[in-house]
Amino acid sequence: MASSQPATMTRVVHAVCSHDCPDSCGVLVTVESLTGADGRKSERAVKVAGDPAHPVTRGFLCGKVAQYLDRVYSPDRLLYPMRRRAGAAKGPAGYAGAKGREADAFERISWDEALGLIADRLKAIAAEFGPESILPYSYAGTIGQLGFGSMDRRFFHRLGASQLARTICSEAGGVAFKTVYGVKLGTSPEDFAHAGLIVAWGANIHGNNVHLWPFIEEARRNGARLVVIDPYKTRTAALADEHLAIRPGTDSMLALAMMHVIFGEGLEDRAYLAACTSGGDELRAHALKPEHSPERAAEVTGIAAEKIVALARAYALCLKQTGKPAAIRLNYGTQRSENGGTAVRAIAMLPLIAGAWQHRGGGLQLSTSGAFPFNSDALQMPELMRASPLGRDARIVNMSRLGHALMELGTSDTESEGPPVKALLVYNSNPAAIAPNQNAVLRGMMRPDLFTVVHEQFFTDTADYADILLPAPTFLEVKDVQGAYGHLFAQVSQQAIAPLGEAWSNVRLFRELARCMGFTESCFADSDDDLIDQALATDHPWFAGITRQRLESEGHIPLALPVNAAGRALLFSTAEWFRTPSGRGELTPVPVFIAPGESRGGAAARSGQYPLEFLPRKADNYMNSTFANIPRHRRMEARHAGTLEMHPADAAARGLATGDAVEVFNARGSIRLHARIGDSVPQGVVAARMDWNKLGGAGETSATESDAQPGANGHAGVAIPTSQKRDMGRPHAGSNVNVLTSETLTDIGAGATFYSTLVEVRRR
Repeated sequence: MASSQPATMTRVVHAVCSHDCPDSCGVLVTVESLTGADGRKSERAVKVAGDPAHPVTRGFLCGKVAQYLDRVYSPDRLLYPMRRRAGAAKGPAGYAGAKGREADAFERISWDEALGLIADRLKAIAAEFGPESILPYSYAGTIGQLGFGSMDRRFFHRLGASQLARTICSEAGGVAFKTVYGVKLGTSPEDFAHAGLIVAWGANIHGNNVHLWPFIEEARRNGARLVVIDPYKTRTAALADEHLAIRPGTDSMLALAMMHVIFGEGLEDRAYLAACTSGGDELRAHALKPEHSPERAAEVTGIAAEKIVALARAYALCLKQTGKPAAIRLNYGTQRSENGGTAVRAIAMLPLIAGAWQHRGGGLQLSTSGAFPFNSDALQMPELMRASPLGRDARIVNMSRLGHALMELGTSDTESEGPPVKALLVYNSNPAAIAPNQNAVLRGMMRPDLFTVVHEQFFTDTADYADILLPAPTFLEVKDVQGAYGHLFAQVSQQAIAPLGEAWSNVRLFRELARCMGFTESCFADSDDDLIDQALATDHPWFAGITRQRLESEGHIPLALPVNAAGRALLFSTAEWFRTPSGRGELTPVPVFIAPGESRGGAAARSGQYPLEFLPRKADNYMNSTFANIPRHRRMEARHAGTLEMHPADAAARGLATGDAVEVFNARGSIRLHARIGDSVPQGVVAARMDWNKLGGAGETSATESDAQPGANGHAGVAIPTSQKRDMGRPHAGSNVNVLTSETLTDIGAGATFYSTLVEVRRR
């Protein structure tokens, strides 16, 4: 007699965490497959764990991903296509702002209906306004090659839509680093274990690069010191041997002061400078100027002169004193100020001056992404723009100025920039929460004439503004190939479970949209495996032997980097590593410190109207805005939720105590928080953490037409243009720290300047 009990089978699938993190962890997913008495089959992931065979991530996961099944099987997952109900207002007003009632603003439709509606609207908009009036908006919600940029780019290129400059996170630092080295490479995490001094510069390793931490701890057990340079007392700073609480936006001055000491005391590696760099004499003369002395740097950075001297000596003499070189872990927070590109260039020059690259454990890591020669052109096919109605490359819109794009493009002042944005397609991102100058962004998304499609896993702040809402999968539900920006292993992520509900991957979504738009090119029929093969199709020697079949079998494969006689890949130890025009490390043009306009040393502070430097920090337990809606993660972040961290002196000057309700404001708007007084920030700096608008508490804008604020080029005291005034002054149901940030761009790379923000605080 046949058993009526369901038959259960268990398998383990190798996946890769595709969230925006340098670690790109190998993940083992345990999946249970059940066959019921009626023969029906079902499957469910029951466990996620780190892959112990991965040489870097070594079998453990961060606190965010360790509980990943909470996200995959959340009751709040979006599972079906939907369209906005007739009469339902965009934004939280569409469901009266009641948490958990977001679906009230939408009605379920089929995928065929959704695709038809989208295709019809895009065709009509392109016909009336031109295809450049359609704007894709995406970033690194997934960093897998297929999910980040493959079929989607083909679709928008063929359509003739505006191109998106994806600058919001790393562009300033990446471009700046490449001006010195020519390629984004960095010290491997394994080699940090061999350092004698580790400088974490703007890097909260314990919070967002946790798999580097064991290698740092190994180095410390062997005698290394850890010095953290950060305006905020991060988890990493609290665990360090020394924390130097630098003022925001002054990193290039600190680097120049270190050079002043190193060159002044003859501690540079002259042989290496001669063999592997150009511009050394010019940099030496520049660094030795009196304005770069430790005493002058102390006035600017807030770090005592004697500490600057001690750091410079310890850095330059590390090999001589400990037998091991110094390593710098530089992260992208440093470049999120008006002169952040210059700061990255200056810091990136330090290992060249000290000759640290010549020894295992020395050098610097900002990103290792340049080590992965994926064939992006084959994946994205930019040549399809020539087949679009434009017949040329489309205009480029900077994602860090989304408010400007939605509110200003196509007006009389910007006619030369092209047509207005009439359609916005959002995927892999949550711009309503993460984009700077949030008031302008939300006002743009409120426009009744803006057709907005959002491909998402949850009812995010951005989803609240969608006309069409489409369900997206998690990384457990798709197949992809991936590199990393924190280690040197290529990996394949196998699909562990079928997509929940009717969720579609980015590849499938844009493949089907291309069909509905009538695109006949054969590339739109490529399968996921075809795309992976194309991504790996390169004759670059660092990908030698790496194929999809090998990755599927082995999970991860190290890059075939060139090695020296000792079998070590010592990056930039010889001139052959550099990819600059000179074939050497470029030390010119020399870095020049200029105080950010929106800083205590800049022009905007001279009026005294907004005297405090504001750090709009990322939460330790979220990934940008990802995970912010998961109850377990919100509980982990509860201690900091809705708080403004202040130095005791700044609080006393305003008569504030811990727990007091405060308003944080500038010319762009205001948010309401509760004060938390302590030593997490230096005097003159306040900090708060990013959250979803609708979960982070109510906020309001308070700007008036007479207020002045920095302009797009960072010049202070400029009157607000009339076109911008209409973006300001009306409360929103909820807001977060980005109400206060500006669309000012960085000096290099045109990135976002979140950490160049001035505010004032008052009791409410």
